[in-house]
Formats: sequence, structure tokens, C-alpha cells
Amino acid sequence: MATKPNVRVQSDTVPLSVALLARLDALGIDVARVLEIARVPQPTSSVAVLHLDTQHFFAVWAAIGEVSADEEIGIRIGSEAFEGKLDLASLCALHSRDLSDAFRKLSRYKRLTCPEDVRVDVTEGEAAVTFHWLLADASAPDLLVDAIFASTVKLAGRASGGAITPKRIELARRTKGQKRLARHFKCDIRFDAPTDALVFSSTDMKTPFITHDESLVHELVPGLDAELASISKHESFDGQVDAALLRGMRGQRPSVETLAAELAVSPRTLQRRLAQNGTYYQERLDAVRQRVAHRLLANTNLDLGEIAWFLGFEELNSFSRSFNQWEGVTPHRWRIQKTGTEPTLAS
Repeated sequence: MATKPNVRVQSDTVPLSVALLARLDALGIDVARVLEIARVPQPTSSVAVLHLDTQHFFAVWAAIGEVSADEEIGIRIGSEAFEGKLDLASLCALHSRDLSDAFRKLSRYKRLTCPEDVRVDVTEGEAAVTFHWLLADASAPDLLVDAIFASTVKLAGRASGGAITPKRIELARRTKGQKRLARHFKCDIRFDAPTDALVFSSTDMKTPFITHDESLVHELVPGLDAELASISKHESFDGQVDAALLRGMRGQRPSVETLAAELAVSPRTLQRRLAQNGTYYQERLDAVRQRVAHRLLANTNLDLGEIAWFLGFEELNSFSRSFNQWEGVTPHRWRIQKTGTEPTLAS
């Protein structure tokens, strides 16, 4: 039987600007219908920001896709993100030294505004940037991914004077709109990826920003750090563990020692604190693996062997046995039931 992971990294609150809703209305989208589909109350005239949980925030973006006939609406919204008022984390990123510094600041301060984690993995001359919604029970809607990537590319281009463009975009979805995406992002678009990733050349990460303003950053950082420390006091330790497991899920099973090191505690302390909360390492690992397996099976054509590898299983049979324990069916059968179609032969 399926179990819902008990993940709590911070308050599950995501801001939805009323200014964005006004922009959607200007683009001809029936905002009232969007909010109705997403089951979100209409904002009053005195409200500037709606505070939603991740589930309803995703529902709004899914509803935008349902109501709008414009397949590029996510890209349009994201491309305009740096034209208006910025949150403090984005402002810090825009005025950083370079792209590497910008992503460090986004990674550190993004969770002040929403439960989203930004990670950069540099290997073989490439820097892969991924965005993880830590409290999501489902994958982010495609339009939201498009918007996040478009806003990130806009940041890189604006801050570098057009010198930085993505090398490649990898999408954890089935092939759709490849020419449209390639036309906007002007790079290679690859589908059926294990995770959504925006890939830059590692050399681009050190390209100086023409918007660099160290004095402004120094003015903002102390306040952001103080707010971050306040939030950290109220974070669930189980949630921190799940977030670390999610970040590190790249074809390996993170050991207790590796996980403890990332959380800056000893392995004994890690296991003791989990036990105090009535859980343990394997339970947390299974919860995260289950969530990721659901997303990859439902949204991509990755074969089962590739999914098993990404989740850190040594062989396909081990993944199939574990999945059967979670869901009561094999991953092959679950995929058919979820998508209503027979998977590819490779699955």
C-alpha cells in the first residue's frame, strides 16, 4: 500500500503574486477560471500576495495550462520575472560576482520564500542546475518548470550582458514542443531525463556579472542570514534528511556517513535524532525513493533499469521488489495503471 512521506522542511508556504494574476489577465487568460480549477479563493483588493501550499501552487500552474491556449505561457511568464520587483534572494543573485556565486545565493536563500532547493553539480566541464520542490507529492507542472528555466536563463543573460546562454536543457517529461523550446532557449533540448536540469558550460559559471554590486549584496546578506537562522530553528530534522537525500539522488545510495556529513552531524547523532522522531534512515530513504519513482514512471519513458540506477538500486530486481512492497504492484504495472498506456519495450 502506498504511504505518503512525512516531509516537513519548513512551512509549506509558496507566494503567488497578485501582480502575476494581473499579468495573466492582461494576456487574455481567465484568471477566475484558473483559481476555480485550482480551488484557490479569489484574492481581495487589499491582498498583494496569496500564500499557498505547494499542492495548490502546483494546481494553479496546472490550471493555467488547462485554461490557456498558449503553449509558451510558462516561458513568457518566466522571461518577464526579472522585469519587475524581485524577491531578496533573486536580487542578491542578480548582483552577485558571477553565475556560480548567484546560484550559491539562490541555493542558500531561496527557502526563505518557498520550499524549493537549488543545486548545482559540476562534472566534466558542465554545470547542471536543478530545482527541487521539497514538500511536493507530485512533479512540478511542465509550465512551472518552463517558467523557472526561462527566468533563470533571463537572469544569466541580463547579468552577463548576454554572454551566458545554456548549453543544454534536460526535461523529465515525454517529448513535446521540442522545436518551441529550442527556439526560445537556443540550445539542445533533451527529454526523458531523470530530472529537470538546466546545463551550462562550467566556464560560464565564472563569467563576471556586469550587474555585480558588492555593496548592495553586503547590505542584504545580514538580514537574509538572520531570517534563515530563524527558520532553521523550526525546521523538522526528518525534513532536512529527506531534502539531503533528494539532493544527493544521482545513481547512488547515500550512506549514513555521507548523509551525516552533509547535515554536519555525526552518524550516531543522525541515527539517534531520527529514532527520537520515531523513524530511521532506511524509512526516510524509501520515502524519497518512492516519490522520485512515482515521478519518473508517470512522466517519462525512462526504462525501469535507468530508473533503478538513478534511485541507487544495485539491480532492477531490487527496485522491483521494493516498489512492490510500497505499492502492491510492480513498477511496470503501476506505470500502465497511472498513464493508461503500455510502456515502451525497454520498460
